[in-house]
Amino acid sequence: MSRRVLPGFHLTLGFSIFYLCLIVLIPLSALAFKTSLLSWEQFWTAVTAPRVMASYRLTFGASLIAALVNLVFGLLVAWVLVRYKFPGKRIVDALVDLPFALPTAVAGISLTALLAGNGWIGQYLEPLGIKLAFTPAGVVIALIFIGLPFVVRTVQPVLEDTEKELEEAATSLGATRLQTFTKVILPSITPALLTGFAMAFARAIGEYGSVIFIAGNMPMISEITPLIIIGKLEQYDFAGATAVALVMLVISFVLLLVINALQAWQRRRGASA
Repeated sequence: MSRRVLPGFHLTLGFSIFYLCLIVLIPLSALAFKTSLLSWEQFWTAVTAPRVMASYRLTFGASLIAALVNLVFGLLVAWVLVRYKFPGKRIVDALVDLPFALPTAVAGISLTALLAGNGWIGQYLEPLGIKLAFTPAGVVIALIFIGLPFVVRTVQPVLEDTEKELEEAATSLGATRLQTFTKVILPSITPALLTGFAMAFARAIGEYGSVIFIAGNMPMISEITPLIIIGKLEQYDFAGATAVALVMLVISFVLLLVINALQAWQRRRGASA
């Protein structure tokens, strides 16, 4: 009888469920329980206030834009790192992980110092009428910064495993570069692209540290939903804070569920092809 490194299925499953409940399910259930103390009218008033609705639009809109930008440029960065050799490649590869290691507050302060009216870049843009810091555009830039590694590190290993013989066969059959990319390469990396997009989007929705410094936090203009939640907590409105957080949780879960369904559909489509 072969001996397994880990204990049997029942024991490992029990530990897995216990750990999942301890880290994820219990905190989320506490969130739902605290929100249930509100009546429906109180809940609806808390989550649909004009200031809260404006924060929803900024948070989800900026997160979506940032994730879409990272989807394109993350693929480009991963492609360059996998397919080309150039001086300083290892440095560029290490810089991709910088947003992972850098404290988010430091990232926010650095971006503000660059893009503010007296910053290294902002001082040249503001005379042209381009203001990035303390605007929704600054929020998008911060979310792009913190989300790029998710796409690059998800797509990079898939590109490394892609069989170049298929590209060579397509070229020998008369396919153009665009046709080779869209018909051969893109279908094989689409699940990884969607995964990277989902991770970048999810991270952007809950981002706080790097955004508050560059956003300006002006109500109805550049105030993100996590800041709304923090503000309610500071005012001891715990039920209102959990209500807004619950809405964020539900919307995020539904979006991730849709993206995972698209990934599964793409895998089935690729397997059948």
